[in-house]
Amino acid sequence: MPVLPKVDASKLDNAACSCEGACCGAPDGKAAAEPVRTLEPPRFVSGTIFTPAGEIPVVGSRLSARDGRGALRMRLDIGRTRYAIAPGIYALGAPDPWSPVLVSANYKLSFDHLRKSVPGLDAWILVLDTRGINVWCAAGKGTFGTTELIRRLEASGLKKIISHRTLILPQLGAPGVSAPEIARRTGFRVVYGPVRASDLPAFLEAGMKASPEMRLVRFPFKDRLKLAPVEISTAVRNKYFLEGLAVWLAATLLGVKGIGFAGLGLAGAIVTGSVLTPALLPWIPGRMFAAKGAILGLVWAAVVCALRGIPPAGASAAAAMAAYLLIFPALSAFLAMNFTGSSTFTSLSGVVAEMKIAVPAMIVSGGLGLAAAVAAFLLKG
Repeated sequence: MPVLPKVDASKLDNAACSCEGACCGAPDGKAAAEPVRTLEPPRFVSGTIFTPAGEIPVVGSRLSARDGRGALRMRLDIGRTRYAIAPGIYALGAPDPWSPVLVSANYKLSFDHLRKSVPGLDAWILVLDTRGINVWCAAGKGTFGTTELIRRLEASGLKKIISHRTLILPQLGAPGVSAPEIARRTGFRVVYGPVRASDLPAFLEAGMKASPEMRLVRFPFKDRLKLAPVEISTAVRNKYFLEGLAVWLAATLLGVKGIGFAGLGLAGAIVTGSVLTPALLPWIPGRMFAAKGAILGLVWAAVVCALRGIPPAGASAAAAMAAYLLIFPALSAFLAMNFTGSSTFTSLSGVVAEMKIAVPAMIVSGGLGLAAAVAAFLLKG
């Protein structure tokens, strides 16, 4: 069975996060100007413990139903850029001065995933202010970085709480943090943990040593499928989609023939580009995401044409089929290209290079398709 290539996380660079605002939240300039609004009240905190640095909130590894509902909202892209917790130190379980220190982002989905991955572990969690952005994207943007880590170490008073000087950072946060600089300026040693939080128990049991498998980034079917709701939500909330939906509804109310069939075809193209292409990514020929989406979009267009009837009955039907064959692949390609921001197998330079080729092709194909659709309407009249 074909699979996506495994990527050595230690070789990911700052350009790895190529999604801009789509998957990572607002651009740096905007994020820096706006304070993080914590939507989630501290109901996930079970109590506090007193330390030489003051009272520290205590959290557990077991997530509540409320946490689950919050995760579902994030999967549906509802309030995702505001799902943040207060930065600082949290006590996981009942840690002591020799317990490990795990560093995370203040995106609550990342924080929750970390704590549920280490059931039974007593540890300190140092949460950085990444402005509600996950570790990987925040490292690329610089918010999960050297400066913020140093600032949070000083503000939290961690040195007063623990008796060792070791910090365990997520592997995907490495592009943003300079371990030598942290050691020079704070005296703390940075150890990079595994790519996946679920490997942390084995990593700690092995004396904080990661196996080669722990350093590899995978993007399996279930992970790609988890992102489908976000991709669909992004697509349907696009202003062009909403404008097109308004036109479609108006045409339907006016009784324009064939508009309902075309609407179902467009809906299928959206699902093809935002769900089927990501799900089947390693099995679709080609390297460019846009090309993969165009291939499936063309297959879908052929199915729609077959359902409409081949050969076409008249010039109007032929023009309508031409519109399907031109518009559906372009739409599917556009949505598939947007998925590059959700994948660990792309880089900013690669995405830019793909866009230079794909965007003009999509514009030409979509423009010709619209012309064919207008021709079909006029010929029908």
